[in-house]
Amino acid sequence: MLKQEVSQEIIEQFPNVFAIDANLDRLVKKIELLTYLNPLNIEKEKHRFFSSKYVDEPVFKYKKLQFDPYKLNRLFFSQRLERIKDEQLMKFYQEVVYYYANMIQCIETIGQNKKFYYNSLRVYGTPTEKDVQNARFILHVADEPDTEDMEKKYTSEDAKVYFEEFVRQYDFPLNISFSNSIAADAMVSNNTQSLLIKKNTVFSRNQLLTLANHEIGVHLVTTYNGMLQPLKVFSNGFPKNVETQEGLAVFSEYMSGALTLRRLKELAYRVLASDSLIKGYGFSDTFDMLYGQYKLDRNKAFTITMRVHRGGGFTKDRLYLSGLKKIYKRHKNGLSMDTLLTGKVTMESEATINRFKDLGLANDLTHTNVAFEKNYNRNSTLDFILDNLK
Repeated sequence: MLKQEVSQEIIEQFPNVFAIDANLDRLVKKIELLTYLNPLNIEKEKHRFFSSKYVDEPVFKYKKLQFDPYKLNRLFFSQRLERIKDEQLMKFYQEVVYYYANMIQCIETIGQNKKFYYNSLRVYGTPTEKDVQNARFILHVADEPDTEDMEKKYTSEDAKVYFEEFVRQYDFPLNISFSNSIAADAMVSNNTQSLLIKKNTVFSRNQLLTLANHEIGVHLVTTYNGMLQPLKVFSNGFPKNVETQEGLAVFSEYMSGALTLRRLKELAYRVLASDSLIKGYGFSDTFDMLYGQYKLDRNKAFTITMRVHRGGGFTKDRLYLSGLKKIYKRHKNGLSMDTLLTGKVTMESEATINRFKDLGLANDLTHTNVAFEKNYNRNSTLDFILDNLK
């Protein structure tokens, strides 16, 4: 995979943009939030919580900070943005600096309950009333019987082989490593361009298809496309890119025929769990709602509860469903997803990206998502739900 060269002429035209973009790139490498936010003692605390009959709230431990938050913040704010002569570009980088500085505050306050919660709210927001209504609407639909490909029988080693086979459709390398300290069964690390698989997990065939289309088809595609852009901000991430990225990733599951009603319900439970934070629920209360009221399997209920309560309250999980709704609507309107795959960008920044392209500061995408080429969904219930989300 060749790095696309930026013409000397463009660099000379926008020297301050490239200088500041490179500075931010060096700084942002230190702040991958999820590496700090994934608890180190999930299994131990799950066991303790279950043994206490769901009364003793888990006490999660987190990775120690590898940087000085105050100094790093100061370096972000010392960027001479006023040197960028183009006002729109300057404003864009201003937003970027505020966003990354906010991330530092999130990481700095992990485990400090309300402090972390309020910092994370600024980045991820809260579920709207519509989001909650959409979640409840999904949960009212009767469950579908499990099919054979839902049976969990593949080891993490099998998963590795499956993903290596899947990535052959794409023109980029796949680095895979195993981890004990991730909250999901598999996830992409943007910094190391690698796919992390949770050790000792047993996967179903459907789950492998889902993860391949979600993690490789979108998260790695946007990682590699971002790296091929002249500006590093495309791979480090535009402000508030999660809703678009996760919306694309779940839409990729839908198009590949991997999305199930059960998976859609899981996204709905995440919205309700995020909403429970706003209502002041503690860990046990959220767990009780999912396990006691909605009769969710207790391991599933624990994982969803842990995901939203980690750090002190983390609402990122509410964005998967709203992101899917927006991307699906875009698809129904016949709009291309190409601009949204050019890096870790947002639907809202499409005009900005097009302007970057006009100025020679952005390229068209190199890698597309194979799943977006043809719709393999055969589940009419899913179409009905997606067509009727508010």
